[in-house]
Amino acid sequence: MSQDLIADALNQVMNSKKAGKSVVVINGYSKFLISVLALGKLKGYIKDYKHDKKSLTVEIGKLKFCKAIKPRYTVNVSEIEKHEKRNLPARGLGILVISTPEGLMTNETAKEKNIGGSLIAYMY
Repeated sequence: MSQDLIADALNQVMNSKKAGKSVVVINGYSKFLISVLALGKLKGYIKDYKHDKKSLTVEIGKLKFCKAIKPRYTVNVSEIEKHEKRNLPARGLGILVISTPEGLMTNETAKEKNIGGSLIAYMY
């Protein structure tokens, strides 16, 4: 297991999706990972998630693909569009998760608030 909980968890979700499973149990999690999954749940890519002391159970929704962005690029508002084209399959399809000074948010919210930040992951 590597040092990056976000990348490990999203890889486990994708492996479960490819194996045809709708539920995945992830050992070890953080509040940051839960925030990323909350954004996915908001958009319907994740149906639900529950956590106890040591594990996190994720129920997969209408997710097609998700991945952590490595290295974590820092972007201005004007550069978000470029990374949307690079990582998302079409305009308006999917989300980029961006860590900003005001917290985690999607690419649309960051553009509305005119805030840049660090790219974390993407889902569609």
